[in-house]
Amino acid sequence: MRTALVLLFLLALAAIPGALLPQRNLNAGKVATYIAARPTLGPWMDKLELFDVFGSFWFTAIYVLLFVSLIGCLIPRLIDHLRALRSKPVPVPRNLSRLPHHHHGVINATTNEVTEQARAALRGWRVAIYTESDGGRAVSAERGYLREAGNLVFHFSLIGLLAAVAIGKLFGYEGSVIVIANGGPGFCNTSPAVYDSFRTGNATDGTGLEPFCIQVKDFKADYLDSGQAEMFTSNISYQTGASVGDDAWQDYQLRVNDPLRIGGERIYLTGHGYAPQFTVTFPDGQTRTESLQFRPDDATTFLSSGALRFDPPGGTYSTPEERRKNQIAIEGLFAPTAYFNGTLLTSVFPGMRDPAVAVDIYKGDTGLDTGIPQSIFSLNSEMINQGRLVKQDRVNLRPGESTTLPDGSQVRFDGAQEFANLQVSHDPAQKWVLVFAISMMAGLLVSLVIKRRRIWVRIRPGTSDTETNVELGGLARTDHAGWGPEFTTMCERLWPDATRQDE
Repeated sequence: MRTALVLLFLLALAAIPGALLPQRNLNAGKVATYIAARPTLGPWMDKLELFDVFGSFWFTAIYVLLFVSLIGCLIPRLIDHLRALRSKPVPVPRNLSRLPHHHHGVINATTNEVTEQARAALRGWRVAIYTESDGGRAVSAERGYLREAGNLVFHFSLIGLLAAVAIGKLFGYEGSVIVIANGGPGFCNTSPAVYDSFRTGNATDGTGLEPFCIQVKDFKADYLDSGQAEMFTSNISYQTGASVGDDAWQDYQLRVNDPLRIGGERIYLTGHGYAPQFTVTFPDGQTRTESLQFRPDDATTFLSSGALRFDPPGGTYSTPEERRKNQIAIEGLFAPTAYFNGTLLTSVFPGMRDPAVAVDIYKGDTGLDTGIPQSIFSLNSEMINQGRLVKQDRVNLRPGESTTLPDGSQVRFDGAQEFANLQVSHDPAQKWVLVFAISMMAGLLVSLVIKRRRIWVRIRPGTSDTETNVELGGLARTDHAGWGPEFTTMCERLWPDATRQDE
């Protein structure tokens, strides 16, 4: 037990860097920035896995050693408890007067009658009757064995809970995806590639995912007059199992903290935002329409920023090089409730009451064909600095308004749709976590409520055949709180008419 306590203390100390330092599994960009700001110390900290604390070798070593120590501590206790359950209560001590609670007196009854009275009064106790060397009788009684059982259940449940959490982290996964509402394409849980971010445990690679598809029919956000969000609600449709790909969809109302459960998956509604829609009409009359989520930069007013890239339709330009030079890019701000301070756009309310955008429109090579990953919320500044993307216009637009570029292309702002941010979590040990948590609390409750008590009764013949000398002793195995009055009550129950002397 001493070793387990030391390891538990070390585990608490080891968790401190995980709370103070950025962790790679939560925010890899922040970790990279932290290391870049400390070119000497940062790489050494990374080698020591201080940015992956809870998956590091040293944290895992302490965790496993704590498991081994707890198991090694509890198994002998379990064996001793089982042995105590099978054994008889211990014989009466030689000198009962030395116990914390002691009574003795004389009863007008025979030795056998007093013994039977003691047996009847101690119903519910584990009782053993001994015959002493002087011919007297001795009654040993004990109760409260469930206290140790509850203590063992608590500690074994704690081990099970830690094991279930570890298994969930090893074999579980978690992914986040943005799904545009009101007719958006939705998504299907087919591979990690469909997610905007995806994290798996060390024992899984993201294959063999539970098959299901989700479409977001609408999204509703309720706000107070101050702009504070009150509730998010989204009506979705989903398919699962063999029905994936059919026309049959099931409806569900998704709310905050009220996830949709599909098999072993839980789908949470974690946030929302806006996806402005633009239509670009190229000089030959062909059009491209695109809707893409913007990033909320202000959580209070939902002033958002983002970027869109449009590739000309086939046949608009004769060669791939010419087509690449005539791509359209849009970058700027979206305000759900717009307010213009001159030409400067801001938002005054998170609900979409009066939407507008302030955008820069570029023409040139947007980098769509380079194969280099780009942010969906901003354009590549190097492309602009190199002159491969040339600004054509800066304009403020409301829904339905458009602007015409020098080459005759037209860019129209169609409005915006809301999107829902969905989080899919898979934890194969989630039910076991609940089971062990409940059993742990039950074991703790039993160990706190049940009291371990012992009573000994020594019965000897008196001066006549109708008198019996009785001596009682009581001992609390765990604590003395409340045992004095309880022992007195027990004596009165045993022989209420006895002539008794208390010590």
